[in-house]
Amino acid sequence: MLRPERKIGLMADGEHTSAERAVSEFRAGRPVMILNEGQAAFVIGVEAIDDRSAAELDTVAAGRARLVLPSARLRRLGLDRTLPGSLACPDVDRQRIEALALKIDARADAPVAAASAIDLMALELATISLVLPAVLVIPVDPATVASEVLRVDGEALRSYRLAAAQVVRLISRAPVPLEGAQDTEFVVFRGGEGLRDQVAIVVGKPDLSGPVLVRLHSACLTGDLFGSLKCDCGDQLRGTVSFMTENGGGILLYLDQEGRGNGIANKIRAYKLQSEGYDTYDADEMLGFDLDQRRFDFAAEMLKQLGVKQVEIMTNNPLKIAALKRAGLDVVEERRVHGRPTTENVLYLASKRDRAGHFIDLEELVAHRPLDD
Repeated sequence: MLRPERKIGLMADGEHTSAERAVSEFRAGRPVMILNEGQAAFVIGVEAIDDRSAAELDTVAAGRARLVLPSARLRRLGLDRTLPGSLACPDVDRQRIEALALKIDARADAPVAAASAIDLMALELATISLVLPAVLVIPVDPATVASEVLRVDGEALRSYRLAAAQVVRLISRAPVPLEGAQDTEFVVFRGGEGLRDQVAIVVGKPDLSGPVLVRLHSACLTGDLFGSLKCDCGDQLRGTVSFMTENGGGILLYLDQEGRGNGIANKIRAYKLQSEGYDTYDADEMLGFDLDQRRFDFAAEMLKQLGVKQVEIMTNNPLKIAALKRAGLDVVEERRVHGRPTTENVLYLASKRDRAGHFIDLEELVAHRPLDD
């Protein structure tokens, strides 16, 4: 018989539970109320606002709404900013809000105030939810808010991402023979930000007593599955598996981090901007994103649970190398992974080299592998 004074273990972590529920509500386009140090505010993502909800929010706001934007988007609005800020919204004007959040040639039309603690928490909620990082914030009195509106403590949001990124659980595993790599096992973990499923593909029988070939590969629907010519992701994925098969095995972590952690919807928004001539990082900045939103804490934890201690990492990205080292793994060797240079991806490769410090010798790559027509 369960004693009433005992807590049920699955529900013991109330802070993380409320943060996860807030992510679900926010991503579904419903407002969430954030509580912080005696203050409270409705927050809702800009992409969830339509004409009907704008009218309803305008009534609730009574002239007190503000649009919170990250520093990257503020710079695109013509401001020299390194921190997020907010613009007053005396009226919840959907067209104005969408222009400030998304329009290419928009400019700030009002003074920008420093972001409050709740503003920062609202942007953090948008980031975790993989929606556009532009949030309408409306101060409210909690006593006047309907009980069905989800309430979340600001501290729960502030601590959630770091804590969640370090927790992964092995859920299932099975042999999955691949073309050209028949001795392969898929191991599914659940965790990281948003409790998404992450997959470790164990190729062959790597010797865990020594250095293991490892690649951290962020999911790329367009490149990995459909063979997009705009990136080199699909080539890197298949080339890594082939190399591991021919060199004693290895482990490829397939991480649910589409679009450098921005999510598939924002990635496609960025692709639209790239089609208009902007490079991959400028496109992301126009949407309010910095160079890279990804974390790799949970990737290191996946490797540890698989018994890996020493790593030969296959990557061009210095952030991945540094992340594994910080997590306590011994990175004994670095191997570069290159795909085909194409007319469509050469600007992308050059941008990764020049703006994010990726180890790509593009001139040598093009010399040995001429651009595909």
